[in-house]
This record gives sequence, structure tokens and C-alpha cells, in this order.
Amino acid sequence: MVGHNGAWNASPENLNHAQVVMDAVSASGTLYREGLGMIASENIVSPMVQKIVTSDLHGRYAEGLPFKRYYQGCGGFDTIEELGLELAKKVFNVPFANIQSTSGTVSNIAALKALSKPGDSITAVSTADGGHISHARMGAVGLRDLNLSTYPWDEDRMEPDIDASAALIREVAPKVALFGQSVFLFPTPLQELADAAHEVGSTVMYDGAHVLGLIAGGCFQDPLHEGADVMTGSSHKTFPGPQGGFILSSSEDDKFQRRLNNAVFPGTCSSYHLHHVAGKVVALAEFQEYGVELSKNTVANAQAFAAALASEGFDVLAESRGYTASHQVLTRHGDLDSGAGAKAADLLEQAGIITNMNMLPGDTKAMTPSGLRLGVQELTRVGMGTDEMLDVARFYARVLIENEDPSSVKSDVRDFKSDYQIIRYCFNEDESNGYPL
Repeated sequence: MVGHNGAWNASPENLNHAQVVMDAVSASGTLYREGLGMIASENIVSPMVQKIVTSDLHGRYAEGLPFKRYYQGCGGFDTIEELGLELAKKVFNVPFANIQSTSGTVSNIAALKALSKPGDSITAVSTADGGHISHARMGAVGLRDLNLSTYPWDEDRMEPDIDASAALIREVAPKVALFGQSVFLFPTPLQELADAAHEVGSTVMYDGAHVLGLIAGGCFQDPLHEGADVMTGSSHKTFPGPQGGFILSSSEDDKFQRRLNNAVFPGTCSSYHLHHVAGKVVALAEFQEYGVELSKNTVANAQAFAAALASEGFDVLAESRGYTASHQVLTRHGDLDSGAGAKAADLLEQAGIITNMNMLPGDTKAMTPSGLRLGVQELTRVGMGTDEMLDVARFYARVLIENEDPSSVKSDVRDFKSDYQIIRYCFNEDESNGYPL
């Protein structure tokens, strides 16, 4: 029988279930604490943000907008969200922000709800060329029942072919011209394509989920000042906050802004995870202080890492453009659709290096792709610089080129990582901060 005063009389079976979860959480924490987290869509949060997201706000609701709520008891959170809106507008230099969305994908669903109707046309990057799944029929585009046309792709430049994509936009006249990717090495040629979209009455939407921190830090591109009308994004990739999303706009039109707000609540969210919203606000404040330096160092590390991998003998994509201008690096490990990327990711995990397999241009099978998509933002957050990227590339070569036993490499990775256990670029940076898990 389960009592009210603790676990003293809880059933052994249920206690075991809870212990299994606790043990798995601990194992995951150990994996990342001792290893190299290099998945491009992940990051870690500061100790202050960690504290916020485990606060009492976790179980609370605040439907509506600041000081216009459907529930009582929201006074404290009104202060938090109002400050967050002010900081988001300042960080991104825009007149409109919504910080309620629970993820980048939810931000995309909400934006498409605000900007289109079922049956409308949309243009976007195909998933085969690096577009996000929410840009496809399998995701938000299909959920909204939009007719999708994908941009012709320039594989050498890893971006939409400017002339052919502009021609497609003029031909289709989409309700929404969507840009941005999940595989995102270089800025989109947005001004030229936005001009074509606006000529035919399209709204230009930019998904900045992966590069949002680089945009805010002035290190990538500035979509809302290059022709985009709306920008969505994640708060937990290169923007170093808790999991969640943003919707931002360059429009000062009150009616347009209301459509965006209403698309989030009540359109796609009821409870919008107040603890994560509060964490975003702290992350925005930290970003104002440290974000430019963090963003610059992230891009510098990605470029150094890509060059080091190439020097080790890896096939690194986009050599002619300097490999990358973001936090991401793409490597090819075998023939198209061969599963070589999946095999490489597995071997690296055995060595304590956490990556993800990824389709590259020409691949057609998501579960057996030829490539890896690598991100350096988490390594940057714990204080690694361009010199350390050479060491990381050497670990990759030992596993994937020299075929060394991954367990031997894992021991060296653990020793290497032991010097990088402090979260940087955040408030109260000192030895007491430690690692988040």
C-alpha cells in the first residue's frame, strides 16, 4: 500500500520503476559529463537557468498575455514574461516577440497557422537538402495541409539556387515562402529571394532554430532586416537557453502581431510551460551580457574543427566555401544511402563522442545516410577554443580512420573532458557552477 508520508510502504515494484528512471538519468548525465556532446540541435543551460526550470513555476498556468490572464495567481509570472518580451525585442532588434512557444516546431506550426490557410501553397527547402521535418508534408506543412514546392538546390554552395528558386517563387506565388534549414552551414541568400516573394504577395518566413544564437550575436545573418516578415526559432541550440521556442517579427502592424500571438495561444498552446519561459528570460539576460562573445567563438570553433577534420583526411562538405559559417560541420563517410553515417555515429558513441547520422545531398534514406552533422556549440559553452578543436578532430581520426579500439579512445576522451566541466558565458561564473548533470 502506498502511504502519504513517503516511500516507507510503497510497493517494491513501483519503487523499482522510479529507480530505473533515476539510474538512467544518472547514466545519461555521466555520458555527457565525461564525453563530447556534439549533436547540433543540443546545448546545456546555465546553473541559474537550471534552477529556474525546476522551480514551482513547473506546475503553473498563465493562459493569455501579461496582465491579461484567464487565471488568478499570475502576478509574479506577468513580471517575468513582460521582462522577457522586452529583452527578446532588444536582443533581436525587433518590434514584436512571442516567447511562449514550447519548441521550434511548435513555433513553426503557430506561424503557419497565422500566415496561411489549408490548401495554400508554400515553398521551402526539401528535407533531402537539409530542410527541417516541420517544413515537409510529414510535419507542420502537412498538418496545415499546405501544397509544398521545394527550392532547387545548389549543392556546391549548400544553399537554394538563387535564380532557379526566385523563378520558382514567381511561378508558384506561395502564400508563405519559407527559408531556413536543419542542416545549416551558410546564411541564406535571403534578400534576393525575399524580393521575389514580396513581388508576388508572399509572406517570408525564416526558421532560425539552429542559428538563432548566432543571429542574435551578429555572427550569421539578420533575417528580419534582410526581408523576412517572421522568424521562428528554438531557445536551446545555438541560443543557450532551456528547451522552447520564439516567434519574432519585423512588422509593427497591430493586427499582424495579434494573429501571431493568437496562433500560439490559444492556437497551439494552452499551458506554455512557465518554467521554461522563465528560463528563457534568464537566458536572454545572460545572452545580452555574453552572447556576442559566445557566438563568435562558436563559429570560430566550427571553422577550426572542420579544417582539422579535413587535415585528418575526412571528407568535409563545402570545402570551396570554407566548410561552414555556423556551428555545424558536415562529413561524408561512405557511399550514398550506405549507412556509413550511422556506423560512424555508433563507433563514435562507443568512444564517448555523441553525434548524429544525417542525410547529405544525394541520400534518400534517413535511417541509412552517408553523413554526420556535427555541432560545436556545447563544447564552446564549456570553454573549449580553436586549439581544442584540433584535439577533438584527432579523436575522430583515431576512431574512424585509424580504426583504434573505441574503448581506448573513450578513456582519453574522458581525461580530456575532465578539464572542461564548468559552464561558461553565464552569470556567477566560478568553480561552484560545475556541469549541469
